[in-house]
Amino acid sequence: MPVAVYERILQLLEAEGINTLFGIPDPNFVHMFLEAESRGWQVVTPHHEQCAGFMAEAASRMTGKPGFCIGTLGPGIANMAGAMMCAKVENSPVIFIGGQRARITEQRVRRGRIQFVQQAGLFEASVKYCASIEYADQTDEIIREAVRRSMSGRPGPVYVEYPANVILQELDVPAPLAPRAYRLTNQSAGAKEIAQAVSFIRAAANPILLVGHGVHTSRSGAPVKALADLLQCPVIQTSGGTSFIEGLEERTFPYGFSASAVEAVVKSDLCIALGTEIGEPVHYGRSRHWADNNASRKWIYVEQDPSAIGINRPIDVPLVGDLRAIVPQLVAALHGSEHLPAPDLERWVKQDADKLAELAASAPSGRTPIHPARFVVEATKAFPKDGIMVRDGGATVIFQWTYSQAKPHDVIWNQNFGHLGTGLPYAVGASVADGRKRPVMLLTSDSAFLFHISELETAARLKLPLVCVVGVDNQWGLEVGVYKRTFGMQSAETGVHWSKDVRFDKTAEGLGCHGEYVEREEDIVPAIERAYASGKTAVVHVVIDPKANSEEMPNYQEFRTWYAEGQQ
Repeated sequence: MPVAVYERILQLLEAEGINTLFGIPDPNFVHMFLEAESRGWQVVTPHHEQCAGFMAEAASRMTGKPGFCIGTLGPGIANMAGAMMCAKVENSPVIFIGGQRARITEQRVRRGRIQFVQQAGLFEASVKYCASIEYADQTDEIIREAVRRSMSGRPGPVYVEYPANVILQELDVPAPLAPRAYRLTNQSAGAKEIAQAVSFIRAAANPILLVGHGVHTSRSGAPVKALADLLQCPVIQTSGGTSFIEGLEERTFPYGFSASAVEAVVKSDLCIALGTEIGEPVHYGRSRHWADNNASRKWIYVEQDPSAIGINRPIDVPLVGDLRAIVPQLVAALHGSEHLPAPDLERWVKQDADKLAELAASAPSGRTPIHPARFVVEATKAFPKDGIMVRDGGATVIFQWTYSQAKPHDVIWNQNFGHLGTGLPYAVGASVADGRKRPVMLLTSDSAFLFHISELETAARLKLPLVCVVGVDNQWGLEVGVYKRTFGMQSAETGVHWSKDVRFDKTAEGLGCHGEYVEREEDIVPAIERAYASGKTAVVHVVIDPKANSEEMPNYQEFRTWYAEGQQ
């Protein structure tokens, strides 16, 4: 039976397990939106196309499959450009589809054409693959190539557009192919390399697992847990891989921000790096905390992109392929040869737990406005155990690294690109991908929250179990800190402060959400509990100390070593 191009695109994506569409309905896409809905897809319509891209990216992180979003020709695609760049730097597979005027219109030598710009050339450098469906019968090959590129090597975004004269054309095509029939899936490592890795592991006295962003976006927690159990070793989180694997919470330590992590790194004689670029935030695995034992430490690196091997540091055993295949290979090869526990592991676990409790007790208390460290402590005490944590902001995120009392199994934030304003759309996309089952907490600051505050209406319309806890200091806290460190604590500052009359709780109520206003630290937990109990998307406005937020960021010097040009 003949199918229209727009329907065939949906069929091809369904074969990949994709069933959610993010985007604003437009005359170019109304047929696709209606068809998606009739097929049982989730159709999510935000208020800004950039947010559609962020939502799709969050969905990809929660499912391990490509996200999918649509932008209308001209301004819609222009709005999505920032989300494309973000997805590229965050290594997120997102399929961006855009409309375009009919080719006869595009190729005319005319001026003053409405809602038109030649789009593809503008985005080629921001995506892994850029193509146009010029003829209807190219649909299968181009969409398959888009999926193939987005998921192969280092995952990332792709862009496909179609001119208006193509989308309604009909095709006579067979059933879509299964993914394994047209692209490499579940790529495993060679037996020789696995054997070499196993020999290194068995010889190691102090192995560590360095766990990055890719472990969580590939949904590889269970096999990594099995590997960690066999090795009986500590798990070191990169700044991008801050989700905790269930069952490994106690012996997972954040690199650079935990004394236990630093000790474990310094003493390690083998590092197994999983789902990480081994980049600046871990000092390329060579300098700072790695330096003392760098000459003798062995490295096993599981990486999907062969061109990444040996770039940032030499690798002893590269295992090229999919984490979802290679980690189980290692587990199977090590079966029956359980490693002795790391000699200091029990002490490191206690040391880390004691430090977390000490931070909760020592975070400045009894202040008005609330100290940002105390804000984080109290907010994360109220984080639901089975929840999804979304982070956003500048100084607020730095306080979270140190003072968070929660160990979520899913953390979503923008670590590589540092793109503010992703928090609320990430929260929406993550909750939609989760099926709106688990509670979601967005822990953010006013500066980041204001970027896309209109998406509160989207969350309320979708009835998402989302509570946005917003630290409000009426300034760009990180930037105020830069002024002060550059020109002195009493320096003049330009463009970093705004009205103190903003009330996010009232804004939330106006957009159909539940609102809470908090000025005392002892009221934070009850306010969050009421917010979840309301059954609505909610915002908790928490007044925090602007001076402390800009001047007292914890571990700031450690953070600055990521940018130490010439020292890494």
